[in-house]
Amino acid sequence: MTQSPTARFSDRVENYVRYRPGYPPEVLQLLRAKCGLRPEHIVADVASGTGIFTRLLLENGNSVFAVEPNAEMRERSLHELESYSRLVSIAGTAEDTTLRNESVDFVTAAQAAHWFDLTRARAEFERILKPHGWCVLIWNERLTSGSDFLQDYEKLLLTYSTDYKEVRHERTTAIIDEFFKPSPHVERDFPMSQRFDYEGLSGRLLSSSYAPLQGHPGHDEMMRELQRIFVAHAQKGTVAIDYKTRVFYGHL
Repeated sequence: MTQSPTARFSDRVENYVRYRPGYPPEVLQLLRAKCGLRPEHIVADVASGTGIFTRLLLENGNSVFAVEPNAEMRERSLHELESYSRLVSIAGTAEDTTLRNESVDFVTAAQAAHWFDLTRARAEFERILKPHGWCVLIWNERLTSGSDFLQDYEKLLLTYSTDYKEVRHERTTAIIDEFFKPSPHVERDFPMSQRFDYEGLSGRLLSSSYAPLQGHPGHDEMMRELQRIFVAHAQKGTVAIDYKTRVFYGHL
């Protein structure tokens, strides 16, 4: 498994598209109400991946630069979003977006900023944002407690994953104050949930960069344990993965 942040998801694109969660509509409602997001605003959606959050911005009427370093994810997003004329796909990174100075009204990064070099990314976001532009960082934080299934799923990840502890995004959300400093920022949280049958749960697990894929040591044992906890906790053939969607927004 590659450790390069820009390549980790190359062999997980299909599962990512099918099984990763979207974002609750309250996120855009928040940005409209508190940041004045309007359809005429230009947005750089950085590390846009397969376009999950990009789609919401396009549906809002925004012109979006979807900046993504991973070729496989970028190509898939172009396929998924081909009907939107306001999309411009960019091969770039958070630290080097290739965009012009003061060219965007918003910079967004959904489920991605934990992969960034935060110091360099902040400087780049400052460079491309127009004066008084907004920076918005978003994560769907999977809950690790609250049900027996969630607790067992977390144990599975801790037991079988390759580097789960090292890359989980809480390492970044814990230092968000430093990212925005000296500017103030605001956090808002929203609940969200996904329900999966076993096939969906398997796909959700294998969409994670730290889950060993078929042929990797530990994969078969991990999948047997996943099936065991699914059978133990499923109700009417499904289990729930619950999230807290965390939105951090402010000026830089």
